Amino acid sequence: MKNVFNNVLDIVGNTPLVRLNSMTKGLKCTTYAKVEFTNPGGSVKDRIALHIIDEAERTGAITPGGTIVEATSGNTGAGLAMVAALRGYKTIFVLPDKQSEEKRAALRAWGAKVVVTPTNVEPDDPRSYYKTAERIVAETPNSFYANQYHNPANPEAHYRSTGPELYEQMDGNIDVFIAGAGTGGTLTGVGRYLKEQNPNIKIVAIDPVGSLYYDYFHTGQMTQPHSYLLEGIGEDFLPSTMNFDYVDDVVRVNDTESFEATRTLVKTEGLFCGVSCGAAIAGGLKYLHRHDREGLNAVILLPDNGSRYLSKVYNDKWMEENGFLESSGPLGTLGDLMEGRGERNLVTVPAKSSVPEVIGLLKLHGVSQLPVMDGKKLVGIISEKQLLERALQGDRTKSTVGDLAQSNYCTVDAATSIAVLTDLFRRFKVAIVLNNGTPSDIITRIDLIDHISQVSRQGK
Repeated sequence: MKNVFNNVLDIVGNTPLVRLNSMTKGLKCTTYAKVEFTNPGGSVKDRIALHIIDEAERTGAITPGGTIVEATSGNTGAGLAMVAALRGYKTIFVLPDKQSEEKRAALRAWGAKVVVTPTNVEPDDPRSYYKTAERIVAETPNSFYANQYHNPANPEAHYRSTGPELYEQMDGNIDVFIAGAGTGGTLTGVGRYLKEQNPNIKIVAIDPVGSLYYDYFHTGQMTQPHSYLLEGIGEDFLPSTMNFDYVDDVVRVNDTESFEATRTLVKTEGLFCGVSCGAAIAGGLKYLHRHDREGLNAVILLPDNGSRYLSKVYNDKWMEENGFLESSGPLGTLGDLMEGRGERNLVTVPAKSSVPEVIGLLKLHGVSQLPVMDGKKLVGIISEKQLLERALQGDRTKSTVGDLAQSNYCTVDAATSIAVLTDLFRRFKVAIVLNNGTPSDIITRIDLIDHISQVSRQGK
């Protein structure tokens, strides 16, 4: 007898690699998709769910008849519910309200209780799905909090299974591994294993506009996160399961290009994927186009299947109502914008500068905001509004601008698409351009308006 197993948990892992052909046309490199939606629970999260519960049973953190509680975007909940169904545990899952109804229905099918919380609240807000899960654990006797955001069993599962499995499948001939940045468990676990085998393998994280990973990776600063529709990746806080020591680059994507890539995947490659897969493909292709070469082998991890998104990304009415079927036309990249605008020298201020000194610099250069630097490190931005408020308070000499610097900015690079920049400017007034991690320019909304106007005139 072949391919016969004792139960469904025995078929977690050992997922296939599928070469991408249509979406990678024009690239010299060879790109494979790691098809994690072939796991029995429908996603890569089956791996961590099984390992988290195995570890909890081993350490006595969960006992027979207990209740598993988790804050989840749906897929980790599905994996935990599947394991719990076989091992006799009850489950309660807390989901943000942006998650699809299909995800909620799937969890209920496994017998789970589902609690829905608002998306657009701060992580420390009692209504957030993190805090709600913690409250339920405190109120529920004999409960176990899976806590994928801070449970070391999460990245360990990928270090033990996904990493070795992938390396063996590729016979060690892998140059780039690309995955969406959620809890960070996949990137950390796989990245750690692959770099132990070959430190030259590049690990690339894909992050949605609205999440904080991109800015944190490139500046070390916690900028202001905001809501987005993309499900399954991105965070508004820094999980301890994310270790950037194993990450070489972070690429940013927006909702629109992620949804478009998701729909293109199934139409051209036959891969019926979820939206985080589309995000991984959209961001991965951006990276590969910048680093393309003959002989390069890349793997993009596709986390889940499309059945849980039928009411959203695969629903034309939903896509149209949310403006995702409207084409904005080719607007290029930030590099195109800067080339069309001409060179501009960036003025920065040291964090130890006094308020009067910076006021003088603003007047001298005729600008309204300046990046604040601690050596080569960007610590924030200072604006004329902040300085005016400080001056009105009568404190013109004691404070340094390092004390006043704020994080109400976003960071970009020359490869950032204008579509992504447009999304960022819905929340931020200014974007700081980084060149090899160092600020090189400031882009404002008027710069974007001028560029779009110029492109529109050229298109006529």
